[in-house]
Amino acid sequence: MHLVQVLLPLYDNAGTAQPGDLFRAVAAELTERFGGLTAYTRSPAEGRWKEDASTTARDDVVLFEVLADSIDRRWWAAYRRGLETRFRQEHVLIRAHAVEVL
Repeated sequence: MHLVQVLLPLYDNAGTAQPGDLFRAVAAELTERFGGLTAYTRSPAEGRWKEDASTTARDDVVLFEVLADSIDRRWWAAYRRGLETRFRQEHVLIRAHAVEVL
């Protein structure tokens, strides 16, 4: 099993709040494809990264998780590109971890 995590920004690069419909659509799409979803939406996580030696950027993000039997890398790559377009982002982070369901 794999735990796939999708980190989605609450604001676009201009600082405008993302519409709630975007998050609801992603939740519906992932639930339909994977049969379930966990969404951490109550309190955003804070992401930080260095853009250069003197600049640190930050995002408030929510986390969507699904369990998948296998990783279809082509599907996830295409889905990520679509999310980047919809959420007006240069990069959307999707990561996967091998897990053992107990």
